[in-house]
Parts: sequence; C-alpha cells; structure tokens
Amino acid sequence: MLNQTFLDVMNHEGAVSIISSSSEAPGYHVVNTWNSYVRIEEDKLFIPAAGMHNVQKDVEKNNQVTLTMGSKEVIGTVGPGAGFHVHGTAEFIEDGAIYNQMKVEMPFLTRILQINVLSIEQKI
Repeated sequence: MLNQTFLDVMNHEGAVSIISSSSEAPGYHVVNTWNSYVRIEEDKLFIPAAGMHNVQKDVEKNNQVTLTMGSKEVIGTVGPGAGFHVHGTAEFIEDGAIYNQMKVEMPFLTRILQINVLSIEQKI
C-alpha cells in the first residue's frame, strides 16, 4: 500500500499535518511534525507525540485521521514535488519496543501516535 514514491517523500524533509476530528467544536484539530520524525513499519506510521493533547481527545472519540505530507525533492505527477493524503485509524501508545526505540532517538516524546494506514492517495 505504501508505494515507492510515498517512501521517497518520507525520506526527504517536509511537513506532515495530522488532522483529527470529534463531534465537538471546533470540529477538527491539526498538528504538524516533520517527515524525518515518522517511522514506518509495513502499513503503520509511528509519530512521536510530546503534545497532541487535543488530537488524543479526538482519537478517544473518533479514531479516524487524515495526514498530509510531501516533499519538493521528489518528482510528482506534474513535475518536482510529490504529496500524499493518508487515511487511517489512530491510537496512542506509551510502551513497547517501538516506544523504547523512538524514546532513545527522540527523548522529548511522551507517547507515540500510531497510524494504521487504510488508504493512501497521491495528490501531486
């Protein structure tokens, strides 16, 4: 599901936006991180969380999330620059092997946002 162009994008620096929503106002939350912080294993993304408290509250009510990411360093559908929308389910994890590994690499994290990828769309 995670094709080579997506993996190439994630190997270059760029911003990742994580969009969550609940039934309460304002209706959605958006937080950002960097491509280089995201770890990928099969169809799962692991993102360090130091804040993301509103996203966590949303995920407790509605675990569906959308992420956007891109890099101008990768050739996309119309030239330089490739970007994706990723749809999936989310959960926060606070222990385990991936947590321990990422905590060593990024001591600022307090949790990990795990995204189980359901679909991916290349937008540019």
